Amino acid sequence: MRDLSDYCCQNSECSDYGKRGGEKLNWNGWSGKGKQIRMIYCRTCKRSFSERKGTALFESRLPEEEALGILHHLSEGCGIRHTGRLTHHSKDTVNRYAKVSGKHAKAAHDELVSFSPEYERGPV
Repeated sequence: MRDLSDYCCQNSECSDYGKRGGEKLNWNGWSGKGKQIRMIYCRTCKRSFSERKGTALFESRLPEEEALGILHHLSEGCGIRHTGRLTHHSKDTVNRYAKVSGKHAKAAHDELVSFSPEYERGPV
């Protein structure tokens, strides 16, 4: 299990939104089938959210190991149908995870690029 210092408040209206460290966060029960997803409570805004919020696994219905298995095969270059056969999931399920993780990766990339330092090219 990951430590609270890896998480931040996911409420965009909270003054601690996006601040990692965990000082204002507490564990607040469980969610999901089989109570496998932890809930996090922010003491600043008094809101709870899933530990998966803000990740590619948010609203995932599969256990974490199965979802990560699908994403691993896709990242290795396996096609949708081939990944489905390897992980014993339908091509529709694999396709859904591919789309969700792709959108998440694009958003993360765009955010990181916006904070990248300017590159100045020297004389040629």
